[in-house]
Amino acid sequence: MSTTSQKHKNFVAEPMGEKPVTELAGIGEVLGKRMCDQGFDKAYVVLGQFLVLKKTPDLFVDWMKDICGANTKQANDCCQCLQEWCNEFLN
Repeated sequence: MSTTSQKHKNFVAEPMGEKPVTELAGIGEVLGKRMCDQGFDKAYVVLGQFLVLKKTPDLFVDWMKDICGANTKQANDCCQCLQEWCNEFLN
């Protein structure tokens, strides 16, 4: 089983609120700026895209690569973070 980062644990531990996109696991300052430039400035906006893609990891990872140039690990980290947040707060 893969381990999760402290950033991931912190994000999943509480409601999303108005957190910036850079609070998501896998998204640092560089990817965060690219995402903001595309209109994805808040974590909840990225969550919306994750839900539009029906929480499908392959589709979300491909979307992340296209929208901000994320690599596979970054996109998977973000996807896993959102999936676990959904499991905690949407079920």
